[in-house]
Amino acid sequence: MDLLAGKSSQGSQAPQTADRTPHSDDSRIQKCQEALLNRAKGSPELSSPSPRLTNLLLVEGLTDLQLKEHDFTQVETTRGGWHPAKIIALDRLFLPLSRVSIPPRISITIGVAGVGKTTLVRNFVHLWAQGQVGKDFSLVLPLTFRDLNTHEKLSADRLIRSVFPHTGESGLVAAALPKILLILDGLDECKTPLDFSNTVACTDPKKEIQVDHLITNIIRGNLFPEVSVWVTSRPGVAGQIPGGLVDRMTEIRGFTEEEIKVCLEEMFPEDHTLSDWVLRQVQADRALYLMCTVPAFCRLAGSALGHLSRSKLGPQDAEPWTPRTLCELYSWYFRMALGGDGQEKGKASPRIEQVAHSSRKMVGTLGRLAFHGLVRRKYVFYEQDLKAFGVDLALLQSALCGCFLRREETLASSTAYCFTHLSLQEFVAAAYYYSASKRAIFDLFTEGGVSWPRLGFLTHFRSAAQRAMQAEDGRLDVFLRFLSGLLSPKVNALLAGSLLAQGEHQGYRAQVAELLQGCLRPNVAVCARAVNILHCLHELQHTELACSVEEAMESGRLAGLTSPQHRAALAYLLQVSDACAREANLSLHLSKGVLQSLLPQLLYCRSLRLDNNQFQDPVMELLGSVLSGKDCRIQRISLAENQISNKGAKALARSLLVNRSLTALDLRSNSIGPQGAKALADALKINRTLAFLSLQSNSIRDDGARSMAEALAANRTLSVLHLQKNTIGPVGAQQMADTLKQNRSLKELIFSSNSIGDGGAGALAKALKVNQGLESLDLQSNSISDAGVAALMGALCANKTLISLNLRENSISSEGARELARALCINSTLKNLEYPDSQPPPRPGCPGHRGGNERKPGPHIPSPAVEFHPGRCCQGPGTSTAAQQEPDQPRENAIGDEGASAVANALKANTALTALYLQVASIGSRGAQALGDALAVNRTLEILDLRGNAIGLAGAKALANALKVNSSLRRLNLQENSLGMDGAIFVATALSGNHGLQHINLQGNHIGESGARMISDTIRTNAPSCTVEM
Repeated sequence: MDLLAGKSSQGSQAPQTADRTPHSDDSRIQKCQEALLNRAKGSPELSSPSPRLTNLLLVEGLTDLQLKEHDFTQVETTRGGWHPAKIIALDRLFLPLSRVSIPPRISITIGVAGVGKTTLVRNFVHLWAQGQVGKDFSLVLPLTFRDLNTHEKLSADRLIRSVFPHTGESGLVAAALPKILLILDGLDECKTPLDFSNTVACTDPKKEIQVDHLITNIIRGNLFPEVSVWVTSRPGVAGQIPGGLVDRMTEIRGFTEEEIKVCLEEMFPEDHTLSDWVLRQVQADRALYLMCTVPAFCRLAGSALGHLSRSKLGPQDAEPWTPRTLCELYSWYFRMALGGDGQEKGKASPRIEQVAHSSRKMVGTLGRLAFHGLVRRKYVFYEQDLKAFGVDLALLQSALCGCFLRREETLASSTAYCFTHLSLQEFVAAAYYYSASKRAIFDLFTEGGVSWPRLGFLTHFRSAAQRAMQAEDGRLDVFLRFLSGLLSPKVNALLAGSLLAQGEHQGYRAQVAELLQGCLRPNVAVCARAVNILHCLHELQHTELACSVEEAMESGRLAGLTSPQHRAALAYLLQVSDACAREANLSLHLSKGVLQSLLPQLLYCRSLRLDNNQFQDPVMELLGSVLSGKDCRIQRISLAENQISNKGAKALARSLLVNRSLTALDLRSNSIGPQGAKALADALKINRTLAFLSLQSNSIRDDGARSMAEALAANRTLSVLHLQKNTIGPVGAQQMADTLKQNRSLKELIFSSNSIGDGGAGALAKALKVNQGLESLDLQSNSISDAGVAALMGALCANKTLISLNLRENSISSEGARELARALCINSTLKNLEYPDSQPPPRPGCPGHRGGNERKPGPHIPSPAVEFHPGRCCQGPGTSTAAQQEPDQPRENAIGDEGASAVANALKANTALTALYLQVASIGSRGAQALGDALAVNRTLEILDLRGNAIGLAGAKALANALKVNSSLRRLNLQENSLGMDGAIFVATALSGNHGLQHINLQGNHIGESGARMISDTIRTNAPSCTVEM
């Protein structure tokens, strides 16, 4: 029974209502509560409300997408996700948000068709009647626009008495009820749009006026100004109410992935194998899976796929194919309805000979009703509508119509009909248009038939396509998709004989595909209508255009695709491609013109990569406008290796002042300079969402570093900052150090390939002694000598948060290594962050080099790996600074055997370090023996990298002996260590007693081909789970 309907069922006992207000003893209120509870009897949806209906999203207004696009387009474009928003519980929906605010008078709850707006209202009314929510309201009056549509004129008092007759003739004002909530459910079903500009004011509650004028005056406060009003609506129609009149707007979110699974399990409670199969089918197609976030669509898809799993198709009883388009899915739903699967239990299934006749009759009458309702934005029908379009009321009792139409009683004792979901009305309308257009001689969109003659299916299809392209609200988008889909071979095979003629699609399909592509005109921006044409081609199973652009994206050949068709296909892929869902990679020579045409679609890309496109400052103005948009969902954007100067950086900075979605911005390898860095820094003082910023290789120098330091003094959200290769000296390091003494939010600071020297290292060391937030510090290639290392190691003795420290390619000798060893004996928290997969491969001629400066944009993610990177040999006198040094000539740290022995001694006591990198550190056999002794007792080290040293046979023996007893080491790199075949055999043989080692590198040790085979066989026998590189 519809809780919002005026008819209440007679219960055997009056339900007990809860004590709620000073007026709870009023017999009128008790009667209202009892009536509402009686109507709720037997409604399973009210027994345990879903969490998504008890916790709504608090939004600040409607976006352009919600105002202008079809519900399906909204779900597809946003990929079923929602803007980050505050959650408001149902029991606080009409309460003040703070102590100084007042309760809302006009509240609107929006949601796409089928998301559960009416169910939400029913839940609220039921809970209010039980005294669980809305305790401030002495009376709740639920009304639907389906009820209001039955009246031409109505007074405010008669409106209230229609749902609450206990007020008497004196009206609501005389009832003296202090707090009343009036619910108006389904504004999108109102037969006349609300017009707040031209409606005459009315303050007389007894005066009868047009219903739309009545609602307008109630919302304005001309009538019942003390009454709270709650309106529910689809997003596009909610825009009829001026934003200035709305005190609170909420949104119902769709299903999560877990809720989709639960919904399907509830549909097939006795067959979990079937529900699992249905779930796999919808997950196999991303577009359909996204639409399953809408509960009504999820149930429809579940019904169709459940029927499919029990069906066989074709005379050979072939295995049924699973739908991959909307039209294929709805065709299976239609087949289910024909077979009687959707009818009530106990009714006989229709005979086969009745199927074709019933379906054609339904399409001819009900389809015509659906089509003209769609054209006129009419979604609720009454008996007079059915008679006007020749719908046989007896036909509505059939199982076929029962799967498409829902019948409800209204307060005026009349019957209202609506399609069980908007998309079903669009499907039946498309089926009618498809059938009628083959014999119609006038434009079917002109109801009276007065138009220029139009002959032939293709002429009518062109008319439908043109109308859909011209509809600014997209209301014909899905209709056109279904119309296109009815021409696909699979749909024709499925519906042949019942709805379509066998093989008739073959004469139209190629011409329709050409016609659709001809609709893609050269415009400045690719609009949603153009993207919908690609959806139509997909429904038609004409995917050549989309596939060619997808291949160009994968191969980096987007530069040559500039036609309107290619741009529309690219915009389409940004919506539906699985790869673009993870990251929209538009790198490599994308032109400004193509980017400009894609701006409306870029708004909804979560991760956007625009590297190496030669973009200049004007393009940043365009991107800044996107990032400033209220609809913007971009979370990560990479603009690396372009030609952005300080002007472009300023444009991006202006957008950061208002953007609330971006969390990662990568500007490496541009030319923003100190001024650009200052503009971004000023924005960071206000921005509260950006967590990752890379300014690598931007020549920001000391002035830019100073600006960023000032920003960090105020910013509390930035956690990762990359400033490598920026010609920053000791002064810039000093400024950053001063900020680090106070900042606790920055977790990762990359300062590598600058020239901060010992002075800058000393300043950072002082900061580390008091800093309580920084976890990763990269000082690679910074002209730091033993003095700077000593200062840093002294700080490590006091610091309790740093887990990563990179000192590669500096001027550290064995003395510095001894300082490190002393620190390791005291420090118990150093755990260096490592992203092995993101490291570039060793350069030719530099086998020991490990680049660690190229990092992908993204938030700071802790890793279990722990490292120390001493690096390469000692820098000689007169070598250049980091800023002058060539990338292929990194400085070297020669800690030698003495330094290695000091580190080894520290390893015996240290219980935190898990990864130690001592590549190209001039370590010989003595140092290796010391490290072997440490490994024999150490229980935490997991990675040891000794590549590029010269430990020789003796060192190999020492490490082999350690491997026999060590159980923690997982990766060992002995690349280029002069082991020879004998040394490699020692190591390989030792693995017979070690079951923890997973990877070993023995490359570059002059083992020889025969030796490599022998060692490989030995390791395969002794340690089959260990991977060896030779």
